[in-house]
Formats: sequence, C-alpha cells, structure tokens
Amino acid sequence: MFNYKTINTPSLEVLYKDKGSKFYGYAIPIETDQEVKKALEELKQKHSSAGHFCYAYQHGLETIYYRVSDDGEPNNSAGLPIYGQLQAFKVTNILIVVIRYFGGTKLGVGGLISAYKATAKLSLEVSQIKTLDILIPLKLSFVYKDMSKVMRIIKKQQLIIKSQRIEMECEVLVLVQKMNLKSSIRTFEAFHQIKVEVLND
Repeated sequence: MFNYKTINTPSLEVLYKDKGSKFYGYAIPIETDQEVKKALEELKQKHSSAGHFCYAYQHGLETIYYRVSDDGEPNNSAGLPIYGQLQAFKVTNILIVVIRYFGGTKLGVGGLISAYKATAKLSLEVSQIKTLDILIPLKLSFVYKDMSKVMRIIKKQQLIIKSQRIEMECEVLVLVQKMNLKSSIRTFEAFHQIKVEVLND
C-alpha cells in the first residue's frame, strides 16, 4: 500500500429524514483521538438539544485504529453501520458523526441501521475525498561539509523537509514517498558519510 484515501476538510452538513426523525451527518478529518473528542464537543454545543450523537472513526495507515459508538441507540444499530461506510469508501483518518433528533415514531433496529448507514454514506458522498501518498520520515545525520551534497539529493528527489538542525553535526528530517523509500535510502547511503534512519511516524 503506497497511498490512502482521506479528506482534508470537513464535509458539508447533510440531513436525512425518516418518520419525523432527523439525522444530521458530518465527515471530519482526524488523526488522533484528541481531535475526535474536540470535534464531538463542538457538535454537542451546536446540537445541544439532540438525543443521540453516534459516530465511527478510523485513523492510521499501516496500523489501523477504529472506534464506534451507538450513544444510547440499540446495540450495533448506529456505530457499526456508520463504520461500514468508512470501509465501503476505503477511507481512513476520518470521523463520521450522525446526530439524531427523535421525531416521535420509533424506527426499530432495522430502520435505525438503514438511517445511520444512509446518513454516513451521504456525508462521504458530499466530501472531497483525495488519494494521498504515504510519506515515511527519514532522519539524515551528517557533518556540515556534506550539507550541499545532501540538499542536492533532497532537491533532485523532491523530498519534503520537515525539520533541520544545522551545526557542525547536522540532522535533517525529510518525508519520502513510500514507493520511493528504498531508492532514496540507497542514494543517501551511497555517500558513506550520511547516516540514514527510518523513523516510525
């Protein structure tokens, strides 16, 4: 796997109605559990009178972490149908929240599954899904006199510089497309004075 699908900006709000109940859906880009918590808090302020805030999210590329919540709805009637849409669209680093206002008529478990699934699907359909390259961080350690040599390679390979410490002993952190990782390492290691270390992001 050299790339992944995700969104860079939150989706527009979507609305799905069934027998008087209203389901508002949101797809939000996230990379950490803290971002999930913050997004949920903001939506709870916006929809302070809603009955249920059901959600599913997934983050990670090589190692996937996910969580679902039915938030008081019958077991597996909300969180899992929402998560199923993340899987169907093959996306990651996304939180989908579906907020329900009860309309007075019970939908039954089947009706709830259908409504939460449909709202999650709508949220992703209105989102701008992008395919991004997986970037691997590489730490380059070398002496100052080799700086121009290192920078030439970085420029030629169009690598992204994430941070740099320029002293007598230099350290530069670059991001390399996963598909080019082996060739980049070989190029740097061909100059024996450059120490190359692959970091786990």
